Amino acid sequence: MIAITVALLWLSLRGLNVEGEDKSEFIWNAWRKCDKGYLLIMAVVAMSSHLLRAVRWRMLLEPTGNKVSLGNSFLSLMIGYLVNMAVPRGGEVSRCYNLYKLEETPVEVSFGTVVVERIVDLICLILLIGISFVVEWTRLKTFIDTLDFSRSGSSSFPIWIIIVVLFFVAFIVAVYLLRNNQKLRKILLGFKEGAMAIFRLKNKTLFVFYSIAIWALYFVMSYFVVLAFPETRDLGASAVLTLFAIGSIAMAAPLPGGAGSYHTLVPLGLVMLYNLPKSDAIAFVFIFHGWQTVIMIVGGVISLIVSYLIIRWKKVPTK
Repeated sequence: MIAITVALLWLSLRGLNVEGEDKSEFIWNAWRKCDKGYLLIMAVVAMSSHLLRAVRWRMLLEPTGNKVSLGNSFLSLMIGYLVNMAVPRGGEVSRCYNLYKLEETPVEVSFGTVVVERIVDLICLILLIGISFVVEWTRLKTFIDTLDFSRSGSSSFPIWIIIVVLFFVAFIVAVYLLRNNQKLRKILLGFKEGAMAIFRLKNKTLFVFYSIAIWALYFVMSYFVVLAFPETRDLGASAVLTLFAIGSIAMAAPLPGGAGSYHTLVPLGLVMLYNLPKSDAIAFVFIFHGWQTVIMIVGGVISLIVSYLIIRWKKVPTK
C-alpha cells in the first residue's frame, strides 16, 4: 500500500511541469498566495464534523448498554484518524481499543457500531455522487468516458467466479470456527450486538440528521478551501460538489489517508471538467490534502497524549 501511495504521488508530481521554477518552490508559492483565513475556518469546520461524528458514535453505543462520555468518544475517534494515516482502516480497530482502555467498552461491540457507521457513510457517499451527477451530468460523463475502464483488462476467466468461490470457502471456515471456538463465538455475538444497535436507537431521526450534517460539514470544508485559492475561487458550488464527490471516492481507497489516489483523481477532475491549468490543479490538491493531513495529525497526537494521561491516571491506586 505504501509502495502504491509513493508511486501515485510520484506520478502526480511528475505531471507538474513548470518552466524556470522548481516544483517544490511552485507549490510553496501557491501556499503563500492562498488565503489562510479560509483554511483556518476550514480547520474549525473539520473539528466540528469530527465532534459531531463522536456524538453519533455515542448514540450507536448507547443501545448496547455502553454509555460513554463525549470526550472519550472524541479522543478515540481522533486517534483512529491518526492511525489511518499509517495503516489504512487500522484506525477503525485502534479507536475501539482506545475506547476500551478509557471506558472498558468491549472492542467487538464498539467495532460492530463502527461497521454500521461505515455503511451509513457509504450510503451518504452514494447519494452525494448521485446528486453531483444530476448537477454536473455532462461534465462527469465526459470525465468517466476518458477513464476508459474497458481497456483495463480482458481476462477470459470471469472474476465473479473467483469472488463466489472465495466467499464460499470463507463461509465454510467461519462455520467451522464458530462450532469449535467458544471465544470466537463470543466475539461475533458482541459484534452482532454492536451492528444491530442502529435498530434500537431511541431517536432514529436525530441519527439521520447527524449523518447528513456530518457530510454537509465535509462539503463546507471543501468549499472554504476552494475559496482560499485565487485559481479555484470562481468555480462555484456545483463544481465544489463534483470535486468533493471525486475526492471522497479517492479518500475511500485503501491507502494511507487517501494519499496518492487523491493526488491523482482530483487534479484530473479539475483539469478535465473545469479547464484549470494542470500545474495549478496539482499544487491546489497537494496543499488541500496536506492541510487536512496536518489537522488530522495534530488532533490525533494531542488525543493520543490526553488518552495516555487519562489511562495512566486511572491506573494510579487511590489511598
